[in-house]
Amino acid sequence: MDDLQFRRQAYGDPNNQSDDFLQHMASHPDEAKLVKELKALDTQLTQALNIAVPDDLAEKLLLRQQLNQHHQTQKRTRYLMAMAASIAFIVGVSFSMLRFTPIDLSEHALAHVYHETKALQIEQDIGFNDVNFKLASMSGLQQSKFIQQPGRVFYTAYCDFQGVKSLHLVMQDENGQKVTLFIVPAEERLKLDTAFADAKYKGQGFQSADAYMLLVGEQKADLNYVKREIEQTFI
Repeated sequence: MDDLQFRRQAYGDPNNQSDDFLQHMASHPDEAKLVKELKALDTQLTQALNIAVPDDLAEKLLLRQQLNQHHQTQKRTRYLMAMAASIAFIVGVSFSMLRFTPIDLSEHALAHVYHETKALQIEQDIGFNDVNFKLASMSGLQQSKFIQQPGRVFYTAYCDFQGVKSLHLVMQDENGQKVTLFIVPAEERLKLDTAFADAKYKGQGFQSADAYMLLVGEQKADLNYVKREIEQTFI
């Protein structure tokens, strides 16, 4: 789920319990804060509307005053919501423009690993059929799949490479080290480096079937081992 779609759903229903909505919120603290504020606003409006009408005149006059205040609050809230919608529209236009700019996959891969540190802490055993199920929903990769288990897979989730829906996996190398794999649908505007690194991580990029593969691991990780596993099992 991209940021614009998330914000549309957040403004429409901040109590949304869909898996994509909750997953996006869990991995984006700023978006989670926005949802929390919208829920609080929704609660305040509900409480303000649930006012019992008293019988005596004095309390009726007080209620009228409260309702007038509430009306002003509603007008102010509608104005703020309109402003938020305008901002969301501008963000959406900017986001669309970004879709046409070149993307350095190595920079995005390293940024994702640093941003989603929780992915390296999860200890699941995910089968290749579950990975294939996610691949089937990705543009350009409906026919791509793993024909057998490519070693142990600890984690899998969708991620976004500047508007390109991609798949984020955490796998195990020959020595038990965790290696991050990004599967990105191949597009002309994507720039793929065969090797990249920073002070903490090293990476490899290669193409398999209709996808760009990016491997990122700590300096002691055996990326070549995981690359061979993928090349032997992904079509």
